[in-house]
Amino acid sequence: MKNIILRNIESSRDYAVELQRGLTAIPAISPLSGGEGEIDKALWLQGELKKLKFDSISRYDAPDPKAKKGIRPNIVARYKGQDSSRTLWIMSHLDIVPPGERKLWKTDPYKLHISGGKLYGRGVEDNQQASVAGMVVAKAFMDAGVRPPIDLALLFVADEEVGSGFGADWLTRKHRSLFGRRDMFLVPDGGNKEGSLVEVAEKSIWWQKVTTHGAQCHASMPSAGRNAFRAASELVTMMNGLYKTFAKRDNLYRPPYSTFEPTKKEANVPNVNTIPGEDVFYLDSRVLPSYKLSAVAKELRRLANQVERKHKVKIVFEDLQKGEAAPPTDPNAEIVKRLIASIKEIHGTHPKPQGIGGGTVAAFLRRLDLPAVVYSKIDESAHQPNEHCTMDFLIGDAKVFGLTLLRSAS
Repeated sequence: MKNIILRNIESSRDYAVELQRGLTAIPAISPLSGGEGEIDKALWLQGELKKLKFDSISRYDAPDPKAKKGIRPNIVARYKGQDSSRTLWIMSHLDIVPPGERKLWKTDPYKLHISGGKLYGRGVEDNQQASVAGMVVAKAFMDAGVRPPIDLALLFVADEEVGSGFGADWLTRKHRSLFGRRDMFLVPDGGNKEGSLVEVAEKSIWWQKVTTHGAQCHASMPSAGRNAFRAASELVTMMNGLYKTFAKRDNLYRPPYSTFEPTKKEANVPNVNTIPGEDVFYLDSRVLPSYKLSAVAKELRRLANQVERKHKVKIVFEDLQKGEAAPPTDPNAEIVKRLIASIKEIHGTHPKPQGIGGGTVAAFLRRLDLPAVVYSKIDESAHQPNEHCTMDFLIGDAKVFGLTLLRSAS
């Protein structure tokens, strides 16, 4: 059986290319990023799913008046197994980010281009590689005329790129009954080129806009104003102390400590001889789950109060994104062990469970105490010009997922 499934997957390269071609041609961009949402891509994908032998194909539409037809579609395609009391889910997302500067693209981002074993186009890696790999797995079992050990469900969600409010978050709140307590979840929305990253945990993530209000004046008379830039710069320097205050380490994560990094800096005054009355910078924090973000907030406020008193300014923190870490998936969970065994067999690598600093849609499942693992072998070209997907990686993912499904019988 294993050899038949792997052979069917290997022979699906042309099928995978045509799926990628069709998906790439239909932009699915959030209204918040200037698009219409995912409905056009969802309708095309439903047509392709209906060509296969799924037992059921269902839509779960989240209402969004800003999107085309007022909805953000989520799709579940189920192929029943020998034991329908359990399901292996493969979750991918329909939406993409805009292409960015077109002049940086060598080809049309919405027209699939193939060169050197790589597929080029916006969305081909993030997250169409996952969507297509899941469909290839299902087709391999269907073409063999066999049922997998347990149910296989392909879940295609909306809105991943801008928060999942109409996708994974909405589904786990409004349709919790979809997911069984004994189900297992593969989320191919992250990974590395070696295929060695099996992500089971994420840090808390917090993005803040930090605005310092002072008083503008001529640079030759600094006492007449309050230099917002100088005050903000001192605060940035004091933030280095966050690394000592929150110094715990956890070797499950890479890096194994919390990070607090000032990043983006907005322009203040346009000329050299004016002291700025306002200054804005941004802080990106990735915090180990052993600390609550409320503790970090308290320390940030303490530092800001010191700067305010010294420089007679006002410092305001504004949240742009804030999420406490979800409970990690147990590194010894069944899905983790079976996935790792499958990766070793297909790729000959030695993967291990790890935690990351970024956030993924797996967090919504983990908050329900459902075992979710993020894994894919990818080029890591997501969101970049000339985004690409290596065909061997896509087929390799499908083989790994197929073997993981087969192993669910043991």
